[in-house]
Amino acid sequence: MSSASSPVHVLLLSIPGLRQEDLSRMPTLESLAAGGGCVPLAPGFPAVTCPVQATLTTGVSPAAHGIVANGLYDRSSHHLEMWISPDGVHREPRLWDRLKSARPELRTAAWFLLQSKHATADLVCLPAPKHNPDGTETMWCHTNPQPLYATLREKLGDFPLHKFWGPIAGIESSQWIARSFLEASRENPPHFAVVYLPHLDYAAQRTGPDSPPAHAACGELDAEIAKLIDGFGAIVGRDRLTVLVVGEYRIRPVSHTLFPNRVLREAGLLAVTETADGELLDMQGSQAWALADHQVSHVYLQDGADASLVEKVASLFRGRAGVARVLSGEELVTAGLTASVPPDMKSRCGDLVIESTPESWQSYFYWLDDEKAPRFARTIDIHRKPGYDPLELHIDRSKLPAISIPLDVSLVKGSHGAIDPINPHETILIASRPGLAKGPLAMHEIAGIVTSIFGCS
Repeated sequence: MSSASSPVHVLLLSIPGLRQEDLSRMPTLESLAAGGGCVPLAPGFPAVTCPVQATLTTGVSPAAHGIVANGLYDRSSHHLEMWISPDGVHREPRLWDRLKSARPELRTAAWFLLQSKHATADLVCLPAPKHNPDGTETMWCHTNPQPLYATLREKLGDFPLHKFWGPIAGIESSQWIARSFLEASRENPPHFAVVYLPHLDYAAQRTGPDSPPAHAACGELDAEIAKLIDGFGAIVGRDRLTVLVVGEYRIRPVSHTLFPNRVLREAGLLAVTETADGELLDMQGSQAWALADHQVSHVYLQDGADASLVEKVASLFRGRAGVARVLSGEELVTAGLTASVPPDMKSRCGDLVIESTPESWQSYFYWLDDEKAPRFARTIDIHRKPGYDPLELHIDRSKLPAISIPLDVSLVKGSHGAIDPINPHETILIASRPGLAKGPLAMHEIAGIVTSIFGCS
């Protein structure tokens, strides 16, 4: 426990795809675990980026913090927002708010966490390209303080957004994240910082979590983590630094694809609009449509839908290949996705939620003929697609030299989001100090560990 006169420093690394078995390929993390502790960690449901990061940083369930998927659907406006939501979408205070409220002298950092734009942390950075009047983009990051990105840019160059996501995503983005955090911390280092390092996500989804590229990625990221810990330790004093490493979720091999929107369309429940750019999903005109997100889909029904439509949709998916569970009614409450049944207009949870079997993932595709696919389907366009598209990690090589995203779902070799009911503790928490990590733990418990370190529990 810290005192106000001698505050400690806590560096929390949030790492998607980290597994216990990866430590043998990550000597820095293996040594950290040996000197402190390593316990099994349950990410919660759904085990996808934004809900997991929200649970990690609020200490409550998706039903309470309101982040149930990587996209947020507003039932009243029929508007879907993928990936770009600001910090204000969280319905519970985040760790930096709680720490500052209890101890105003503490400095905090939220570094590259999704949905953290305009966060109240003292140091904030995440990608926010500027859209120019001529249709071009200028690479930029949203930062707090506002001038910070310009300073970082002078020292490190632009953040390599093309290496953060897309077919050539790689270690360069995590390198820039780690190095920029150290640069931002030199003059007045934060006492608590969350840093998101995404590198293990890429190869595990492209080629499978146990492929040679995925194993190589472990070593690449471990080398950057070593530099980050050593660098921050040199700034604040290693004896005053506690490092926590959180695995956000486990990526599993997949060999099957479920198309919930096509199922709904074939049943006459999903509507599309014909445009010059291909077929577009008509959310407001559909009786049912699905926000497909890795291994989980939220199915939203038309306003005023009754129990018979819920049952009709559920029956379309029960027993279907690739489906582990179809949740509705009180099952959504039990799963921690909503507080009311049926979900009210303020709830972001679907009327039904479809969970995949471990070897299956869910595609957002809703067209029945690839010739009618919308133009954005073949582009890197994370904001317009009604769901997550792992095919953006691939290039359609038949279209080279043009950059075109393929529509071949068999290319996807890894996914996440579903929870193994027998072993929900699919990832790990590492702590550099003995006695901090007592497990098994659930993701929502980590916030309490952090606040207790600072004497704020």
